[in-house]
Amino acid sequence: MNQSLEMVRMAVEALEDKKAENIKVINIEKISTLADYFLIAGGNNRNQVQALCDNVEETLGRAGHECKLEGYDAANWILMDYGDIVIHIFDEENRLFYDLERIWGDGSLMTVEDIKKL
Repeated sequence: MNQSLEMVRMAVEALEDKKAENIKVINIEKISTLADYFLIAGGNNRNQVQALCDNVEETLGRAGHECKLEGYDAANWILMDYGDIVIHIFDEENRLFYDLERIWGDGSLMTVEDIKKL
């Protein structure tokens, strides 16, 4: 498994551990130079959104990956940039408003089950 996919797997597990809602993984490596994968997840409130972020940051940090973080204090959309993967953690209202799944619809959607099988 390549490093990007391993990071995705670890991030998905960290998000699931804190009960993230509707986790989506989009492979964008063929359509963008921004990253290889986008992860999109939701939380029910500010505290859960921050807890999701904290758990991902701790998990990937232990594996030696550094994060550029934006939006933590407001916690309505936290962007975690790990270079090859970018994680978006939204509250419900902002996830619906920004609709990244539609914007990046040309990418290949991967299920959480697909990631777990890797």
